[in-house]
Amino acid sequence: MKLFNINLGSDFQPKLFNCLKNYSKEKFISDLMAGIIVGIVALPLAIAFGIASGVSPEKGLITAIIAGFIVSFLGGSTVQIGGPTGAFIIIVYGIIQKFGIEGLAIATVVAGVMLILMGVLKLGTIIKFMPYPIIVGFTSGIALTIFTTQMKDLFGLTMEYVPADFISKWIEYGKFVSTVNIWSLIVGITSILIIIFSPKLIKKIPGSLIAIIVVTVLVYIMKNYLGITGIETIGDRFEINASLPEPTTIPINPETINLLLPAAFTIAMLGAIESLLSATVADGVTGDKHNSNTELIAQGAANIITPIFGGIPATGAIARTMTNINNGGRTPVAGIIHAIVLLLILLFLGPLTKHIPMACLAGVLIIVSYNMSEWRTFRSLLKNPKSDVTVLLVTFFLTVIFDLTIAIEIGLLIAMLLFMRRVTETSHVSIIKDELDMETDAEKTADNDKLILPKGVEVYEIDGPFFFGIANKFDESMKQSGGEKSKIRIIRMRKVPFMDSTGLHNLESLYRLSQKENIQLVLSGVNEKIQNMLTKSGFTEKIGEENICSDINKALYRTEELLNNKNN
Repeated sequence: MKLFNINLGSDFQPKLFNCLKNYSKEKFISDLMAGIIVGIVALPLAIAFGIASGVSPEKGLITAIIAGFIVSFLGGSTVQIGGPTGAFIIIVYGIIQKFGIEGLAIATVVAGVMLILMGVLKLGTIIKFMPYPIIVGFTSGIALTIFTTQMKDLFGLTMEYVPADFISKWIEYGKFVSTVNIWSLIVGITSILIIIFSPKLIKKIPGSLIAIIVVTVLVYIMKNYLGITGIETIGDRFEINASLPEPTTIPINPETINLLLPAAFTIAMLGAIESLLSATVADGVTGDKHNSNTELIAQGAANIITPIFGGIPATGAIARTMTNINNGGRTPVAGIIHAIVLLLILLFLGPLTKHIPMACLAGVLIIVSYNMSEWRTFRSLLKNPKSDVTVLLVTFFLTVIFDLTIAIEIGLLIAMLLFMRRVTETSHVSIIKDELDMETDAEKTADNDKLILPKGVEVYEIDGPFFFGIANKFDESMKQSGGEKSKIRIIRMRKVPFMDSTGLHNLESLYRLSQKENIQLVLSGVNEKIQNMLTKSGFTEKIGEENICSDINKALYRTEELLNNKNN
C-alpha cells in the first residue's frame, strides 16, 4: 500500500484492504450470496449492453469481468459494482461508427488516464457539483436514444445499415416499416411483459434473466420443432468466443490522442459522474462513506486495462450496486465474486448465449431505457425556475439530436452563465454619503445607532462576491454617484466573501483613478482571504496597510486622520 501512496497520492485508499482487516466467515457468506446474485443479474445486461454498443456479446461480458474485478479490488466504495452501463451505449456506438474498434480502445485508455488524474488531483468532490438538471437532462436523453436504437431488433426490420444519429434512425426505420417481422415483435413484447410482471411472483431472480431463459427456450422450440423461422438470434449475427482473449497492444500516438480527445473526455466525465453518483446513493443506504478520489483512480485503472482485452468503457452501475446491497453485500469481496461468477458463465455457458433472440435483448434494453429515463423527475424539474428548465431541456435535446459531448459542454456553459447572472442579480453596490444606519449592523457598537459621515467622505458598500460579474456594476455606481466630488472613498467589503482577479483589477483601476483625482481610498471589513490576495498582488503596499481597516469604525477614524492632514 505504501507503493500506491507514493505513486498515486495519500488519498488512494482502496476499501478492500480495510475491510479484510476484520473480515469474518459471516461476512464472506453474505458477500458470496450477494456476489452470485449480482453476477446473475449482470449477465443479461452485460450481453445486451455489449451488442447495443456495436461490439460482440462476449466483449460486454469481458468488460463486466475485468472492470468489475478492478473496481472492487481498488475502489473507494465497499459495495460498488463496476461494468458496462446503458449510459455508454450511445457514446461507444458513435465512436465505433467514426473510428472503429481501435479508436474506441484508444479513447477508453485516454479516458482512463483522465480519471486517474482526476483522482490524483483530488477532483472527486468537485465532480459532485455537476448541476442536477444537466444530469437528469443527459440521462433522460440517453434513455430515449437507447430506446430508439432497439427498434430494429424489436420489430425485426431487415435493414443492413442503421444510422448513428437520432433523426436519421427514425427516417430509416420508416423506409423499412414494411419489413416488420411479427414473430420478432411478439418475442420482444413477451420479454417486456415477463420483465415487468415476474418480480411479483419471483423476487429473488431478476426479471431480465427470467425473460431471457423463458423466451430463448420458446424460440428454440419454435425454430427447431415448429418450423417458425425469421427470429434472429445472437448466433445469427455474432460468433461467440467463450474464453478470455489474449491481451493486445493499443497503438497510442499524439495524432490519435488529439483526434479522440473529445470522445475520451466524454467517457471520462460520464464515468466519473455515474460512478460517484452510484457510490453516493450506496452510502445513503449502507451508512458508509466512499472515498471519491480512490474511486476515480479505480475507475481509471479499469478503463485502461479493460480495452487491452477487447473490453469497452465501464463505470459504477447503480442498479447492480443496489442489487448487491439489497442481497447482503457489504464489502468489495462481493464485487470480486460477481466478476468470478461472470467468468465461469463465459467459460462454461458462453456458447449457449448464441440462442438468445435479439428481440428479447431489445426488450431488456427498452426496460433499461425506461428505468433510466427518470421521467417523473424530468416532469417535476419542469416546474422549477426557468434557468433550471433551460439547462434541462438544452442538455436533453442536445444529447438526443447531437451527442453527449456537446450536451455536457453546452449544458455546463449555460448553467454557469445562468448561475453567474443569478449571483450578479443578488449582488449590489450601494453609495452612502451622509450617514450609516447601524441599527442592524454587525459592526455596531454600544453608542453608534447611526454614524455621521464627515463632509467629503463617501462609502461604497459591496454586498456579494467581488468578481467579474459585479465589477461592471461597481463601475456604473461610481459614474452615477454625481454631486460634489468626495475627498475620501471608503470601500466597505464586510459582505464580500471572495474576490477574483477581475475584482482586484477593478480595485486597482479605482485606486489609480482616485489618485489622479486626489481622492484617498480606504478599505473596510476586508476578510483574511482577500487581505492575503491584496498583499500577494502588491496592492496593500500601494494603498498603505494603514488604509485597510478591519471595520467601519476604524475606517472612519482613519478618514478623520486623513482629513486633518489634508486640512493642515
